[in-house]
Amino acid sequence: MTNATIANLEKLLGGPRDGALLRYSLGNEWLKAGKPTLASDFFRAAVERQPSYSAAWKLLGKALVDSGETLAALAAYQQGIIAAKTSGDIQAAKEMAVFVKRLRRQADAGAKQTPSA
Repeated sequence: MTNATIANLEKLLGGPRDGALLRYSLGNEWLKAGKPTLASDFFRAAVERQPSYSAAWKLLGKALVDSGETLAALAAYQQGIIAAKTSGDIQAAKEMAVFVKRLRRQADAGAKQTPSA
């Protein structure tokens, strides 16, 4: 199902319906298909077209985490929090704040386990 959906959405790229929602939808489908790096490209395109798109920021952060890009994910979540607060999407801002705390906690735990030289 996902591959057919992706193919249908990709047909719309560059056309009159190409915009933040289309890019978000493609990113979401690639994320479901287990391709977080490709998904992050589409989420980035979505937020470039619509910087206030808090849902795209949130999934961009997730895709980056899934790709192992923790620092980039933190930056995406932080930008997403700003976008969400600006557009009044308080729930999305709260969710992304929780994700930021988790990532920082994981980073702190990893740093404590790393032996000193």
